[in-house]
Amino acid sequence: MSDSASTRLLTRAAETKLPTPFAEFRLVGFVDRAGKEHVALVLGDVTTDTPVLARVHSECLTGDALFSQRCDCGPQLEAAMRKVAQAGRGVIAYLRQEGRGIGLINKIRAYAEQDKGLDTVEANEILGFAPDAREYDIAADMFAQLGVKSIRLMTNNPKKIAALRELGVDVVERIPHRTEGTPHNENYLKTKSQKFGHML
Repeated sequence: MSDSASTRLLTRAAETKLPTPFAEFRLVGFVDRAGKEHVALVLGDVTTDTPVLARVHSECLTGDALFSQRCDCGPQLEAAMRKVAQAGRGVIAYLRQEGRGIGLINKIRAYAEQDKGLDTVEANEILGFAPDAREYDIAADMFAQLGVKSIRLMTNNPKKIAALRELGVDVVERIPHRTEGTPHNENYLKTKSQKFGHML
């Protein structure tokens, strides 16, 4: 993973301790070239040659903070924090790309389309967006600046693995990251599997 100043997409801006119910993480703040702020939760020494347990998590205000059961984002974030805490070492890259990259207000609009019977892909497309507009170059740069050499990635998304590898991240293993579904996210998870190829 390259870490030359000329290729950096992020500026490392701030760092502090973050005590949580699971562990006391280091919270490292970054700012990208567009001024958007991203963070990494870091536990232990992640600069050694031993592959680092990692999660690349895209912001989901409704799921992460408001306990929405329309998705599995909140439970996935909590599960990742628990797994890193249990391992005693790891990184969670938290990227500010709400709603698979379309933003919070557009995600609410997409939810309204889903209320009419569309799935997540159809809802994004009817609003003029790609089904998944997320990018992972910021995560790759974040790992590089943190000194991470290789990762064991907690994900069910094969496209995320492929994208990170294409960006130079050494993904040595996929760790399945399933969480328990709810009656409200059954169709959401079905669409993830059928249209995005998630390994659920």
